[in-house]
Amino acid sequence: MTAVKAPKKKKQTGIIATRGEKIFYAINYVIVTLVTLTMVLPLLNIIATSLSSERAIISDQVGLWPVEFTTYTYEQVLKVTPIVSAMKNTIYLTLVGTVISMFCTTCTAYALSKKRLKGRSIFLGAITFTMIISAGMIPNFILIKNLGLMNTYWAIWLPSAISTYNMIVLKTFFSGLPDSLEESALIDGANDLVIFVRIALPLSLPSLATITLFTAVGYWNTYMAMILYVSKSSMKVLQQVLHDLLDTVGSFNNQVMLDSADVEQQNMATESVRSAAIIIATLPIMCVYPFLQKHFTKGVMIGAIKG
Repeated sequence: MTAVKAPKKKKQTGIIATRGEKIFYAINYVIVTLVTLTMVLPLLNIIATSLSSERAIISDQVGLWPVEFTTYTYEQVLKVTPIVSAMKNTIYLTLVGTVISMFCTTCTAYALSKKRLKGRSIFLGAITFTMIISAGMIPNFILIKNLGLMNTYWAIWLPSAISTYNMIVLKTFFSGLPDSLEESALIDGANDLVIFVRIALPLSLPSLATITLFTAVGYWNTYMAMILYVSKSSMKVLQQVLHDLLDTVGSFNNQVMLDSADVEQQNMATESVRSAAIIIATLPIMCVYPFLQKHFTKGVMIGAIKG
């Protein structure tokens, strides 16, 4: 007898999208693509401009690809301006500030997520109140001056040691962790510090990575606070040097003419100098972001919906 073969089952491919959903997805793809192009194309043009010759820039030949490739502008920007020392100051300011802010914000968020904390609602209300009412620039300046923090980076670190918004996001995440995890750890003899370090922090890595990126970018872009509280030229950060360079491109070209023996390369197009400075200022953050990108969306969503 011939064995009867059973009919093959069709492979399940998931939920089939309706015609309306397909149209919705197509429109979303088009919008996302257009938004992406509005951000990527200007960046590519800035990179191309910074690597193109003066003649190509002045004659408006530069598009998305360098014309008459040269790194002369970068060499002179790094040589003539204090951008290297400013980069070191910015990295120091960002690293220390991010560590201080994340430590204080995370510890505060975890403590306020525990309902057994006495006076929890009072502390939470007082901290949240700062999001609604702020003292303003002049009172903050007087406070920093009276505390003796002028011309120190503590004038930047101390006021931003705790981010109220980030603290609320982390508190919401910590509140959503199952109570059974803490109870099991307590039965095993763990105290609050052990539970925080070995259980809460590892489970909150996506949220911590996202908020760390936000905090680091905030410190990296610090400008107004440095203008108000720090007047020493040796303590200038990257954004200040970038502003000075963009504001005095003519003086920069004059300095290059004094230092350079190559007459053909003494003058540089203003747009080339500005583009090179912008790329130098944004490159470190652009290099760090891909390593944290995988946690970015997940971290924000977890902190937003749990609890």
